[in-house]
Amino acid sequence: MHYDPVDPELIADPYPTYAWLRDHDPIHHHDASDGAPPFWALSRFADVWDAVRRPEVFSSAQGLTFYFDEIGQLGLPPNLVMLDPPRQTRLRALIGRGFTPRRVAELEGAIRSFVRSRLAEMAQRASDGEPVDLHRDFSSTIPTHVLAELFGVAEEDRLRFGPWTQALTAIQNDGLRLDPDTFSGDGREAVTEMLGYFSEQISDRRAHPRDDLLGALVAAEMDGPDGSAQRLSDWDILGFCFVVVAGGSDTTASLISHGIALLTDAPDQRQLLLDDPGLLDGALVEFLRLESSVQGLCRTTTCDVTVDGTMIPAGEKVLMLYGSANRDPREFGPTADLLDVRRQIPRHLAFSSGPHFCIGSHLARLQAKIAFQELLSAHPGIVVDTGAGQRHQSAFVRGWVSLPAYGLAG
Repeated sequence: MHYDPVDPELIADPYPTYAWLRDHDPIHHHDASDGAPPFWALSRFADVWDAVRRPEVFSSAQGLTFYFDEIGQLGLPPNLVMLDPPRQTRLRALIGRGFTPRRVAELEGAIRSFVRSRLAEMAQRASDGEPVDLHRDFSSTIPTHVLAELFGVAEEDRLRFGPWTQALTAIQNDGLRLDPDTFSGDGREAVTEMLGYFSEQISDRRAHPRDDLLGALVAAEMDGPDGSAQRLSDWDILGFCFVVVAGGSDTTASLISHGIALLTDAPDQRQLLLDDPGLLDGALVEFLRLESSVQGLCRTTTCDVTVDGTMIPAGEKVLMLYGSANRDPREFGPTADLLDVRRQIPRHLAFSSGPHFCIGSHLARLQAKIAFQELLSAHPGIVVDTGAGQRHQSAFVRGWVSLPAYGLAG
């Protein structure tokens, strides 16, 4: 079987190919014959789990795709997902002082109120005979609103978040074969505009402290290795803002949309959730496992390394196929491809693992939990038409652009 990560047919349904790779070519070497640069791909859970927990061998500091140096191309500030320990460890610890589970939990009331308002609008549109799109009208609106709340963005500035997140998502999905020329136009302008806006907001928080996430990051400090106080620079905070907006919006939206799509295809599992809402926390993990929003990201080898008897030379791009690893029957048993909201999942890779475990995982789970609680309570019969939906065309993220929905109560 030929593996081409940017083939539209594979993007539509990558899982049979993943299964073949796991069984026949788990340390796959992809040549440049189809136009993509050469790289390696790890598809089994154990191999990916081990690799992402060894940043000294599998480095994130040379970019996360197999195309080119997207860090230098975009002129991005340093950020958690594109740094290695020990610098990444110190930066993560400082950011953690401001981005706490408590601060995220305080958003619950605002999130729930917003979700209910979106559901009311969707129900009204359905009653009026208008089409409803689950992803555009519901899933994608939630993280945009939540991030604006979290950062303390003024009401009059919140409309700017939508175009930013759309443009940044388009950067990840701009055509099937990326090259440096695609990182221009709207994408570059969005990065420049967003970083300029947050630079102004950071300066304002330094001059006028406020109790929001930006204010907390400006004030965060900890003892450094030499005993002196360490604080985040403006450039450090900008890097975090970029990661949260670029990586925390579409992935969370996709979790919500994927969950409803999975329940549409498994009405028995939907009924289990309706009968026992206590299963929802575990079901969210199962949705993430089966349809990982991030299908894979690359690392670069810092030295020659042997994986399952195959030697990968230093300086090679290695794609960690989270989407394949999360369906590996060697880890999840013979029903790994089936939805089971009662499945016990001690570990998975939807949020990666090790030093790059997603720092925003608690925020993503909170948003998704509230979204499903309110959606299934108000519209327990909601279904989506995946055949009429439109997917992102990306080798790295799996998500929706649009997803028509039906079965909303009036």
